[in-house]
Amino acid sequence: MRLLLVEDDDHVAAALSAVLARHGFQVVHARNGEDALRALLPPEKEPFGVILLDLGLPDQDGYEVCGKIRKRTATPVIMVTARADVRSRIHGLNLGADDYVVKPYDTGELLARIHAVARRTTGGEDTGPMPVAALRLGPVHIEMPTRRVSVHDAEVQLTRKEFDLLALLAQRPGVVFRREQIISEVWRTSWEGTGRTLEVHVASLRSKLRLPALIETVRGVGYRLVAPSA
Repeated sequence: MRLLLVEDDDHVAAALSAVLARHGFQVVHARNGEDALRALLPPEKEPFGVILLDLGLPDQDGYEVCGKIRKRTATPVIMVTARADVRSRIHGLNLGADDYVVKPYDTGELLARIHAVARRTTGGEDTGPMPVAALRLGPVHIEMPTRRVSVHDAEVQLTRKEFDLLALLAQRPGVVFRREQIISEVWRTSWEGTGRTLEVHVASLRSKLRLPALIETVRGVGYRLVAPSA
């Protein structure tokens, strides 16, 4: 798999590239945002399977680069950030990032996240067969085939995993989904480290849909969707 590593520190990039190469990745290193965007241009080359994007770039804001990448390609983007606050992660996810890791990170965790987003993409856009074409839950309308969501008839832009998470919960309103079940079906992994990513995606959905009570946290168990009144 080809992997685009966007990292301005040559020493960090060299060490990480060596680790990734030992795990079978063909790494292309971009030192700044402009180089990263340029690396996406050649259409004749094999597309990248994953983009690993450090947000601390010298020429452009990392979030801005993430948004530009998402406009050009659907390749999964994993943000690498020193910002541990939830708001920063939600901002990145809203721009189209698929996952994130916080510095300092464990190499094993990073590899697990890379494989998880890669499996998610190569497995197709959907997480499984959808039993209905559309769902309406109060003001929320979910179109499964087109993967579009609207609230009060206003379309809401969701990332792939945000949509998959919402669609999963919406198919059985009121039913509690265990965290392990959600992680397995949406992220296609059983790795427990994905739990924090799930929390961030739930927070992002609540914020984007502007319905904070739509997804209820069942402490110690998981989440359920509470259908709102119209």
